[in-house]
Amino acid sequence: MSRHAKGTFDVTMSPQTDQEGVGDPGIGRLALVKHYRGDLDGSGKGQMLAVGTPIDGSAGYVAMECISANLHGRSGSFALQHTGTMHRGTPELSISVVPDSGTGALSGISGKLEIAIANGVHSYDFEYSLPDLA
Repeated sequence: MSRHAKGTFDVTMSPQTDQEGVGDPGIGRLALVKHYRGDLDGSGKGQMLAVGTPIDGSAGYVAMECISANLHGRSGSFALQHTGTMHRGTPELSISVVPDSGTGALSGISGKLEIAIANGVHSYDFEYSLPDLA
């Protein structure tokens, strides 16, 4: 049986440099720091790689994020994998829990997270399952 967690979050994105000098300058690299509130209460840290195109409104990104939080009162951590594209202004986004990434009381977690942005506020709807909640 799946459950839903809802709330808001703040995100800070900081450009990162290519310290090894082996990356492509056309690929942007960003550090992510998030603060989640609501049913998921905690923080996330991650890395994003993004590529823009000469066509306005077209781009793509991938990101990995590690979250340490309380989820409906259960404490632990898990990782999310983000894949996003924007095709001439039309977004497509997929965010999934990395299999077997859950720790503590979130061990065995699976699910998908959706993000909405309205009036500058980021919100999430996280549909998830845990083995002992079945």
